[in-house]
Amino acid sequence: MRKLSHLALAIALTFAAVAAQADSTLAAGTLTVTGTASVAAAPDMATIQLGVTTNGAMAGAAMTANSTALAAVIARLQAAGIEAKDYQTSSLSLNPNWVNNAAGTGSEINGYIATNLLTIKVRTVDQVGAVLDAAITDGANTLNSLTFGLQNPRPVEDEARKQAVADAVARATLIATAAGAKLGAIQSISEGGNTDMPIPMYKMAADAAVPVAAGEVATTASVIIVFQLGE
Repeated sequence: MRKLSHLALAIALTFAAVAAQADSTLAAGTLTVTGTASVAAAPDMATIQLGVTTNGAMAGAAMTANSTALAAVIARLQAAGIEAKDYQTSSLSLNPNWVNNAAGTGSEINGYIATNLLTIKVRTVDQVGAVLDAAITDGANTLNSLTFGLQNPRPVEDEARKQAVADAVARATLIATAAGAKLGAIQSISEGGNTDMPIPMYKMAADAAVPVAAGEVATTASVIIVFQLGE
């Protein structure tokens, strides 16, 4: 009986200690805030996806015409100063061209369609219009996308992170003060995702027939910080 009594007493004391610790944690409390910041910078590079789409009565004819046209496009890109490391085949396809038959009862093949797309990095933004114009002049007839970015985004990302932390601290200070509490030590910090968003601004290169809007690229960062609160 005495052993059972001692065991019951030990269990009771353990639960009491845990409960007291929990009450202390709850009494102290925490504050979780999210800080965000956005830093804009002028882009210093562009990524273009363009290529050639050709038709042919036979699959081989469609592909041969496509290869010939794309070779001319690549030659013009090289003449415009685009290095071999800055362009890469991103999509190559050859498909039947399905059309409705004359009777309207089904589909039939009416030749073939070949498409070859290149992803091109233009490391001087002012050249984008000239590169597009040159490619189109020599046979490129498919333009899928044009995006602007930074060759070295790390400094802008780090600045956005710093400003996001400062925003979180400012928010926490305001909330804690309004609640009559004191902002304590940081308990944890976690980083949210970073995003790059273009901010369009019309700009036309002086020697280009194709106008482009380079604008700015805004890098957004977010952090979640948990603060200890005191009375």
